[in-house]
Amino acid sequence: MARVHNYFVYILECSDKSYYVGVTNDLEARLSQHNNGENAFAYTFSRRPVTLKYYQRFDEIEDAINFEKQVKGWSRKKKEALFKEDWNEIVKLSNYKNK
Repeated sequence: MARVHNYFVYILECSDKSYYVGVTNDLEARLSQHNNGENAFAYTFSRRPVTLKYYQRFDEIEDAINFEKQVKGWSRKKKEALFKEDWNEIVKLSNYKNK
């Protein structure tokens, strides 16, 4: 029987209103790590508290990593369209640079 894997791409909104995109296999623990400031060198350390704005589950780590890389390159507006799952807006913003 195939083992089910859980990998998550997630987007956090930091206290300075910036967004952080990451990938993990334990979303709840990772969110706690960000908010507890367990890594003083992490982007989110000085931007706490953070709020989970979006996540998507994947079965394969390669798919999660590829999506994470893709979303990291997205504009703020495009990430916000993703929060609303507004696929028409995502497509529209994909056709324009710097939107």
